[in-house]
Amino acid sequence: MKILVAPDKFKGSLSSTQVCQAIIEGIQWYNPAIEAIGFPLADGGEGTAEILTYHAGGHMLSHTVQDPLFRPVKASFGLAADGLTAFLEMAQASGLHLLAHAERNGFLTSSIGTGELILKAVERGARRIILGIGGSATNDAGIGMATALGYRFLDAAGKELKPIGSSLIHIAHIDHQHLHFDPAKIEVQVACDVNNPLTGSLGASLVYGPQKGANAEEVTQLEAGMKNLAAVIRRQFGKDIENVPGAGAAGGMGAGAMVFLHAALLPGTALVIEQTGFDQQLAGVDLIITGEGKMDEQTLHGKLVKGVVDMAALHGIPVVAIGGDLSLSPQEVSDLGLVFAGSVLQRPCSLEEAMQTAYPAIRNLTYHVLKLYLEGYKKGLANRIK
Repeated sequence: MKILVAPDKFKGSLSSTQVCQAIIEGIQWYNPAIEAIGFPLADGGEGTAEILTYHAGGHMLSHTVQDPLFRPVKASFGLAADGLTAFLEMAQASGLHLLAHAERNGFLTSSIGTGELILKAVERGARRIILGIGGSATNDAGIGMATALGYRFLDAAGKELKPIGSSLIHIAHIDHQHLHFDPAKIEVQVACDVNNPLTGSLGASLVYGPQKGANAEEVTQLEAGMKNLAAVIRRQFGKDIENVPGAGAAGGMGAGAMVFLHAALLPGTALVIEQTGFDQQLAGVDLIITGEGKMDEQTLHGKLVKGVVDMAALHGIPVVAIGGDLSLSPQEVSDLGLVFAGSVLQRPCSLEEAMQTAYPAIRNLTYHVLKLYLEGYKKGLANRIK
């Protein structure tokens, strides 16, 4: 029997590679004769760059860049074995986790460090960039990122503006005559799992600005700034990005990536599954075990587990899922296409304890799931390993 182990991370607790190992140990506990193949995955969020680098046979590179408040921070990106594809995460240099709670303010933060990482990757020879934009601390529509790449944002008097959210409303002209790279020679794909437009009630500022520390007055100005930038972009570049689905992702980085990097916005899970060659791993597989830290309503709409199930269905392979927190109803589990979904939480405990004991809990649940599945629900399949 052959089982493919393809989980996401358990955020804050275990990486997807560690989750893989815990599941494989549980399989070996049940029957060491079962062939268990570890294939860690990600959904386009944190940890995606490392996973894509792993599957591309590459290595991680670290550089000192600027954090959202222009302080030095060590950040990493991955480079594939052929040196032509780089894997980046916005959170590395421009993430909310880099700031103390009192420092969070999309009115004052910048994505400049992300741009510096992109430039480092280009300087190392990358001609294709895959960028994950989850977990950002910014609401600057990517002008910080663009500034690092040579764009200059000028006010009506021709003065260069600081690339932060509060400057958006003052932009009158974008100078792109002295870029540090040629966007036409770099293919950029952005892992983007939200459909928010740049402006409006569902836009970057009104939805995410408060989460990033902006007060009501600042949110209003940020919204006006996004509208102003969109107007400048229409006037200068002939691009109308204000209502493009995903333009408002990561504080408007979706829009910024489209304009300043000529990027394509793609669903994160689909991008990861394609980039890793997941479908090529399915030959001869009898069962897939996947999972993620939290399985809830969002799981139904494009997160990793759904992506794995959809791909497995094309090959007629059953899928079971293990989660830290399972909030799906039995009907939702069935609708998702899973033959089983279980939580590692078997008794009342604190979040801290649950995270600390996740590894053995995953291992134990895997053992019991296999026992139930192979000895009960799938007795016929069990005969293959005798």
